[in-house]
Amino acid sequence: MYKRTILVTCPKACADYLAEELQSLGYEPTSLVSNGVFVKGTYEDCIRLNLTLRNGLRVLWEVDNFSARDGEDLYHQAVRMPWEEWIPAEDAYISIVSSVRNDTVVNTNFPNLRLKDAIVDRMREVTGDRPNSGNERDRGVIFLYWHEEEVCIYLDTSGIPISNRAYRAMPGKAPVRENLASSIIAATRWDKSSPFLNPMCGSGTLAIEAALLASGVPGQQLRHEFAFQHFKPFDNARYQEIRKEVRKRIPDSLPFPIIASDIDRQAIRAAETNAKKAGVAHLIDFHICDFRDAPIPEKPGVIVLNPEYGERLGEQRQLESIYKAIGDLFKQSCPGYWGYIFTGNKTLGKRVGLKTKRKIEFYNGPIECRLLEYELYGGTRNPKYANTRD
Repeated sequence: MYKRTILVTCPKACADYLAEELQSLGYEPTSLVSNGVFVKGTYEDCIRLNLTLRNGLRVLWEVDNFSARDGEDLYHQAVRMPWEEWIPAEDAYISIVSSVRNDTVVNTNFPNLRLKDAIVDRMREVTGDRPNSGNERDRGVIFLYWHEEEVCIYLDTSGIPISNRAYRAMPGKAPVRENLASSIIAATRWDKSSPFLNPMCGSGTLAIEAALLASGVPGQQLRHEFAFQHFKPFDNARYQEIRKEVRKRIPDSLPFPIIASDIDRQAIRAAETNAKKAGVAHLIDFHICDFRDAPIPEKPGVIVLNPEYGERLGEQRQLESIYKAIGDLFKQSCPGYWGYIFTGNKTLGKRVGLKTKRKIEFYNGPIECRLLEYELYGGTRNPKYANTRD
């Protein structure tokens, strides 16, 4: 099968981490945008990327591009496309999603309806059948990009975003998405061979992603439903072969600790449940404790915290002492470590009381965030951690 343009989308400001991951998988990026990376590949490559990627959201396979001034232009161009090559004639279902910025569009649902009409009319004319349509994204999904007069039409081979790893049975309070957690880890200096500490772990996403990464387990090892299974180029036998090729056995142990802790017993219960579903609970040491009492091995690694960052002024004032205490923990108990705080509140970040090495941009949904990095130099260690195991 010939190669086409593939756009792998990601959260805003995460394209660099996605590009590095794509390169490691043998896909050379042709260009980057703020929320995605372009590569070239076949439909089979889309299947492989859906199964393996950690930092992506959706894998979009371009099937056409053209210019359109208005909705009628869009319809007349789209109705000429050979949709019968991609959509099954019988029992087909499609959902249209879009990103539209065009001055002629008043109703944001209008472009989706015109594209749907074009697909249905073409399929009825060529095959005698028409696909059903709706809003559910668990079957065939078409993505329309229409900015000014530029139109690109993609098969969304993911459907439900690949940030959904299928292990978060208990999501907990305000968790970061799995792919964002993966990109946060990629932004740290963790070498996958030294301790990874995650106090304030919440429902455990950061620790679980670290364990999966260290184990080499593909991002979607647990998931079995994708939109690519509902388009005509899909070959189930080849899909099963690719699943076997990329599947990795989770090791019995790791030569370094991954430690997740939280003062909330319910949070630890959720984290343990999610880790079990991901198959990595035996690779993570869970502790119910205040972050100031979290075990810290002598051998340095990275310590990553995702504290609350408060949306109201009263909450921020209460959190100031927490951020200062994190800074004290870093100074007194983590010599030789790299310390990280993921926060959406720049004011609270200043309460840590340490000089940042880097301030790395991220977005948690619409919230602009920073991953604050601290190089924690060696010094006198708090004696209460002196006998903590490696």
